[in-house]
Amino acid sequence: MTIIRQSGTKNRLLRRFPEEAFGRLAPFLEPVDLPVKHALVLPRKPIEHVCFLESGLASMVAESSDGKSVEIRHIGREGIAGYPVVLGVDRTPNSTFMQVPGHGLQVATEHFVPILEHPEVRQLLLRYIHTCELQLAHSALAAAKFNVHQRLARWLLMCHDRIDGNDLPLTHEFLALMLGVRRAGVTDELHILEGIYAIKSTRGNVRILDRDMLIEIADGCYGVPEQEYERLIETSARPSVLPVHPNGNPLHGML
Repeated sequence: MTIIRQSGTKNRLLRRFPEEAFGRLAPFLEPVDLPVKHALVLPRKPIEHVCFLESGLASMVAESSDGKSVEIRHIGREGIAGYPVVLGVDRTPNSTFMQVPGHGLQVATEHFVPILEHPEVRQLLLRYIHTCELQLAHSALAAAKFNVHQRLARWLLMCHDRIDGNDLPLTHEFLALMLGVRRAGVTDELHILEGIYAIKSTRGNVRILDRDMLIEIADGCYGVPEQEYERLIETSARPSVLPVHPNGNPLHGML
């Protein structure tokens, strides 16, 4: 059995675990490949595993009783899938699945829950859940007070925070799910962002050309949850090297 070393992990939460707590959890961490559409959490089913993403992008989706759905947040290497168990919840109506393939470190819920008795781990994960709630709140704010191209710029920035490089393997269908709009509407908005050279959109891929321009377009609907993550997870926890985006800019947030 391969023991995972903390110094080799890419997940930002695992890197913030106290060493002795990570050492207790490490024997139960299992490296897993996470292909597109791989289910991490099934709706209304027991959460049997928690997964610390190391790469790729997962979507958490809410679905109404009549089958309408919308992405409510996504998860990358800044977080974990299955985090309701931290709150003592064994299942959720929401689903979580991979939108961009990657890999992660999976641990059975029965082996994960005991580590929550460690006060520093529990505080870290509760702070993470606070930032998740804040991101959800700002998604609601964006939907109510900002237009579609501002919301699209926000989602692209959030994906960019989590994926290596400037190419985001995102389909128009996925972007429509993220924004809760028709696919044709997403296509029109991408053309607008292309016209000002903020992005380059091709089939199944969006290349970020000018991140600063996207931040300017997103205006106030991007940045607050990201700053809160940095304050509570990065700045307040034990020191480590902060990641730098491959484009050379420090990451403003990884929510």
